[in-house]
Amino acid sequence: METVIASYGDTSSDSESDSRPAIVVADNRSSPAATLPPPPIDLLNSPKTLGTSGYWERNRGSRIRSFPHIEGNFALHVYIPVFIPSERKKELAPFLKKATSVVRGLHVVDIDVPLLMLLKDEEKLVQAALGREFHISLGRTVPIRVHQIDSVVTMLRQKLQFQKQYLIDFTKWEVFVNDDKTRTFLSIENTAGGLAEITKQIQAVNEVYQLHNLPKFYKDPRPHISIAWAVGDISQSLKQVVDGEMNIRINAGGLSTANCLSCPYSACFL
Repeated sequence: METVIASYGDTSSDSESDSRPAIVVADNRSSPAATLPPPPIDLLNSPKTLGTSGYWERNRGSRIRSFPHIEGNFALHVYIPVFIPSERKKELAPFLKKATSVVRGLHVVDIDVPLLMLLKDEEKLVQAALGREFHISLGRTVPIRVHQIDSVVTMLRQKLQFQKQYLIDFTKWEVFVNDDKTRTFLSIENTAGGLAEITKQIQAVNEVYQLHNLPKFYKDPRPHISIAWAVGDISQSLKQVVDGEMNIRINAGGLSTANCLSCPYSACFL
């Protein structure tokens, strides 16, 4: 058994955006040196297109595990998938370019391509950095044993299946650092619409985790999606760039949510 996925919500709708579920993934990595898959071909064509093949070969082992690999363990992650609306992607690209020019160690989340390699081609920057599935975590990524999977998935389905669709609003750039301070993330935080609903879902996941002796989520969760990452704790330098951008937007009245799209599990990025 490689992967177990459970979902909730009404998936009978004709609208693709109306069927975005919360996802439960239990993934068993057979090797402690397991590496990430290459980026999708339809986004970047091939590694050579960006001159990144040598970079990937040199940096395959750059990720640090949050918990040790143990044979028979599955990594459990519960999250809401999020896609950035197409009309908002190009509006976010200028700040990504600005942040990358100041903090040069930023990488695209998941595919780990340095953003510096994308600065000269805005179309690829938008596709690679913003044209993919992001996620809002509803619980910590934790190891579970194979005999726990059915119980965890069943309980999560029971807890989450009656959640009605709602709008998630992202309007704030923010910086986060992981617990062991090995990576810093450039993220967009949910601070308004959808926050109450996400908080309730996190509480539901916490209840299931607690019944299985798994660690609960952060005491004061701050739902967000991560756009880029860098090695180590560079939060101070990245925070300066973010704070400057947020001040510009506030002064320009750019944080209004009046033009938000009314689509569940998606957001208006302003």
